[in-house]
Amino acid sequence: MNETVKINSISKLHEFFGYPHKPTHPLITLIDFSEINLNAINSGTRIIFGFYCIVLKRLKGAGVIYGRKDYDFSEAALLCMAPEQSNIVTDIQKGALTDGWGLYFHPDLIRSSSLNDKIKEYSFFSYNMNEALHLSDNEKNTLYSVVQTIQEEFSNKLDNYSHDLIVSNIEVLLNYCNRSYGRQFMTRRHHNKGVVTRFEAILSDYFESEQIKLNGLPTVKYCAEQLHLSSNYLGDLLKQETGKSAIDHIHYYLIEKAKSLLLTSSHSISEIAYELGFEQRQSFTRLFKRKTGMSPKEYAESGSLS
Repeated sequence: MNETVKINSISKLHEFFGYPHKPTHPLITLIDFSEINLNAINSGTRIIFGFYCIVLKRLKGAGVIYGRKDYDFSEAALLCMAPEQSNIVTDIQKGALTDGWGLYFHPDLIRSSSLNDKIKEYSFFSYNMNEALHLSDNEKNTLYSVVQTIQEEFSNKLDNYSHDLIVSNIEVLLNYCNRSYGRQFMTRRHHNKGVVTRFEAILSDYFESEQIKLNGLPTVKYCAEQLHLSSNYLGDLLKQETGKSAIDHIHYYLIEKAKSLLLTSSHSISEIAYELGFEQRQSFTRLFKRKTGMSPKEYAESGSLS
């Protein structure tokens, strides 16, 4: 059975990596991957960090695990993880971490700041590894400059301003990540359009089959899994390409299916609601009226009069 290791303190993190430097702050650290040896960690080990992790990896022969495309800019990828997410160490990953850096900070560092609530808006913390951010040289240098500023603040003698400066610079770093992901969505537009097409085909097949009767409404998670993407990445991609969220797309197909049934089926509205995955007619009625401006009954009657 593969080992699971949970690391909740910065000192334990340094110890686990065999990092030769002592922590200079109890809640945040910057690890230089060129100074650690991951070969001491067994492949297959599952690591669960109690931190936010922002990790830049140099992809020395390790591009296969990221599914890189020829329009990506460089041999560096940035991956962000939220606390309690797990990461399984692989031999390929060990090779990728021979160079680069990792910024790790405990949730307590931002607990009393506005970033504590805002950080939930940075959806890339829940992206999959194959959805890592590939960086141009300028982006890589910009991020590292901010990271160095953060390191200088937590490594020097702390004063009344240190905490606010550390947290504010973390927010700057996350905003730069947001911008770079926006660029990546743009440069992958041709590929993304294919994802949108496949997503729409999944929904069309789902609503035309018996699945909706058997399993209820498709979830964003279900659709993302069919596309081998994370829910957040799919949602952000769709928003970028279509201006609509994943749930908006699902509701569109639901309403179109509902309209057809209301005009062609002899079933009652309650029966149609049940066919469409709703346990209660009221829930179906509320959604239908919100999307069309009419209740299901009003829509059915308007169609019968036309």
